[in-house]
This record gives sequence, C-alpha cells and structure tokens, in this order.
Amino acid sequence: MTTVPIPAALRASIPLPDFEGGWVWLVGAGPGDPGLLTLHALNALQQADVVVHDALVDPSILKFARPSAVLEFAGKRGGKPSPKQRDISLRLIEHARKGKRVLRLKGGDPFLFGRGGEEALALVRANIPFRVVPGITSGIGGLAYAGIPPTHRDINHAVTFVTGHNSSGEPPGDLNWTALAQGSPVIVIYMGLKHLPNIAAEMMRAGRSHAEPVAIISHATTDKQRVLETTLGSAAVDAVRHDIAAPALIVVGEVVRLRTGLDWLSALSGRKLDGDPLGAVQPDRATA
Repeated sequence: MTTVPIPAALRASIPLPDFEGGWVWLVGAGPGDPGLLTLHALNALQQADVVVHDALVDPSILKFARPSAVLEFAGKRGGKPSPKQRDISLRLIEHARKGKRVLRLKGGDPFLFGRGGEEALALVRANIPFRVVPGITSGIGGLAYAGIPPTHRDINHAVTFVTGHNSSGEPPGDLNWTALAQGSPVIVIYMGLKHLPNIAAEMMRAGRSHAEPVAIISHATTDKQRVLETTLGSAAVDAVRHDIAAPALIVVGEVVRLRTGLDWLSALSGRKLDGDPLGAVQPDRATA
C-alpha cells in the first residue's frame, strides 16, 4: 500500500500533535471523499500503529496510513453480521494497553450517530487516554455535494438531524415524529432508507404535505453518489423503483428545491443551473 506523506513544509507550519503509545484517537474520516479529511485525521493515519476502521470509511482513505500499520475492520452494517459494540471497545482497550497508537477511524464525525461517545466512555472506564478528532458529517458534506444547503435564509432557520434506526436496527421508539414534523422545516435523516415508508407516513400523519420535496442521497461524496429528487408521498416507492442503495441520507424540506440552482457537480458535466430556483429573486439580494 502506498502512503501519501504530509509535506514537510506543511507539518512545520502547523502544530500537529504527536500520537503517543497507549493512546486511542477517535477520528472522523468524513463522508467519503478523501479530500474532505482534516489535517489532524491525516496526521493520525500517518502515525498510528493500529487502524480500527468502519465499513463507511472509503478504501482510498486507508492508503494514507503508514505502511506498517495494522488495518482492522470493525464495520457495523444494518441487516448484516457485525462486530458487537462491546467487542470493538474491548479491542481498542486491548491494543492501547499493549502500548500501541490506536486510531479508531469512523465515517463522518465520531460524535454524530457514530457511537464515539460510547467508545470514549469505555476508554475512560479503562483509564485509557484518548483524543477526539471531529470529521465532516454526511449531513453537511453529503448535502453540499448534492447541491442542497441545510439552511437558507429565505426558507428555514432551523434544521434537525435524526437517525432512522436505533441500535437494534428498528425505528427509534423514543423519537417524537409528530413534534419533529411540526417543528422543524428541514429534517435530515441518517440511516433511514429501510424504514422510509414508516417515516414518511408518520410525517404526513403529523401534517407534512405529501407533495413536500425530498432528496435521497446515496453514497454521498463518492464516485458512486446518486441523488433522487422526489416527494414525501412518493419517496418510499421511488427509492425502490430507482434502486437507491444504502448508505443513504434523506432530506425533507423546501431546501431540496434549491438543487436546480446549486447542483455544482452536475454543472461540471455541463448542466445549466437555475439562478432563481425559488422563482422569487429579490432585487437587493440579486445585485449584492
């Protein structure tokens, strides 16, 4: 495996911490595109002795690891055999107690639906020192690559991130879908594709329109990214019809309409963007 080093001039100009033996770093790898790695994440990869990584970490990101690093897969995928969370935490502790520099590499951000808090608490109980390196979560980076802003001052001043399933893979029973549907203009749902029929039905029962715009983003920020634009009433059927695969984000709200003007990836391939996707340009803002 070829390792891509951090340029010496960059390392000299930025205070990057040393990765000491016996420590565990909980690091976010971002939503997929290796260009979205932080410098701290890259620094960790190039010092770690052991990299315990998730299924959602793009293989190209692992190429940044030092050649002698041991790569251990610890992916958890819904509906498939997966390591138990307790076993993953024990593995981190075991490596650290051997004096290894242990990198727990997670897709997105470790503290946003990444179980990083659970693993960090296990380390605290075991008296293992740790560092947390945030990553770009897919609810931000994935939406940006789809040309959908989570907030827009003409549409919404709030956005809610929710999970589409709990630790057992079922719809979370403690989520008040009625309150969410009535209180949040834009809702971004992680890992909700399997339960999309139930989620959409709950929202419409709470008063959201069946015609409300929805986007489903599959494999966000990677070369396999697909974006399906649909409506709340048709989303579940359309996802099956168009063979949309997990991992996928679901975005509910009027901000989805902005994609006709902000789909910059398609513009790179020649798509002409709509400068007035809402059909209501305000002169003072258009000329600002």
